[in-house]
Amino acid sequence: MDQRSQIQEFLASRRARISPQSAGLPVAGRKRRVPGLRREEVAALAGLSVDYYIRLERGALTNASDSVLEAIARALRLDAAERAHLTDLARAGRPSTASRPRRTSPTAIAPQVQTVLDALVGVPALVRSPTLDLIAANPLGRALYSAVHTGGRTAPNLARFTFLDPRARDFWCDWDEAADDLTAQLRAAAGANPLDRSLTDLVGELSTRSDAFRELWARHDVRVHGRGTKRFRHPVVGVLELRYDLLHLAAEPGLTMIAYSAEPGTTSHDNLSLLASWAAGEEQEAARNQAAP
Repeated sequence: MDQRSQIQEFLASRRARISPQSAGLPVAGRKRRVPGLRREEVAALAGLSVDYYIRLERGALTNASDSVLEAIARALRLDAAERAHLTDLARAGRPSTASRPRRTSPTAIAPQVQTVLDALVGVPALVRSPTLDLIAANPLGRALYSAVHTGGRTAPNLARFTFLDPRARDFWCDWDEAADDLTAQLRAAAGANPLDRSLTDLVGELSTRSDAFRELWARHDVRVHGRGTKRFRHPVVGVLELRYDLLHLAAEPGLTMIAYSAEPGTTSHDNLSLLASWAAGEEQEAARNQAAP
């Protein structure tokens, strides 16, 4: 993931979605060859010289001040996640960042975090890395994502499952939305930590093996959700519409805990109770098999 290319493609994709009319600009004159705003129009809206903005869009964001980044963000109507991504892209090109050793995403949690997960009875909960690896879960969380957990030694990866496993289109009731969100989250992670080798390898693998991922990745969308609703189709209990909340673990940089809940009195709440019973039965069966001579 070349940093200059990321900057150029992100800014170009953001201006392409804004029409001159919506920005209050005149449209008379020569025929427009590309959708959205031209670079000189973005420069005018941001209060920058055309030559300077062209250099910035070509990847020279390294020395841009915070006020310049804010002016570009206003001109391109970036939301909070996109503004943070723009800042990350600018910082990643600075010598202090570029000289750092390549990092990988964390692959384990502290024992006390697992204790907290296991204490959440009746609540599916898991811990996810920036590269969307499910590195820990409580029993109900593993039951909810039983289609994703294949019993392998390595932590299952949500993006790899979503784009490469045929079962994913049944597991996610809204596959298109899930695929879009996961790709946008990987984009945000790539901007925040461009030196993450595991992220680079994952993006390379998915780009090679999935046309759908390659198309979504090329959009340069970035998205970060703190809470929302997801719909799952579980192979045992059926459809579950669950609310989720994301909690960033201050003592575990980069890791996020996700907790799910169902609206009381709904079919999803009943199905979640059934899932808890099924998970308890699976745990007991596993314990008996382990104790057997």
